[in-house]
Amino acid sequence: MAKRGWEVVRSLAAGLAGAEEGSSYRTPALKVGGKLFARLHPEGDLVVRVDPDDRDLLCEGEPQHFHTTDHYRGYDMMLVRLDAIPNKRLAEVLEDSWRRV
Repeated sequence: MAKRGWEVVRSLAAGLAGAEEGSSYRTPALKVGGKLFARLHPEGDLVVRVDPDDRDLLCEGEPQHFHTTDHYRGYDMMLVRLDAIPNKRLAEVLEDSWRRV
């Protein structure tokens, strides 16, 4: 799959009510009501909000799409592999993250 980036994320999130562009840690981000629901990680993955109870299941069940690092273990966040995840699945993940906020 071709390398994808922020433009794809922006396009898929465009229909989410109240979603607005901003920044977080000097990287492009999406927020709703001023609260972060997705941001581009400096290494190219996407950081999204996730139910902590679901994170391990997602990372184990779809390791080609999701992973985490020790840095995010204490937070309701995980990383999405933008180069690997299909647009339809990415749209679902973005909507789930948006709903958590």
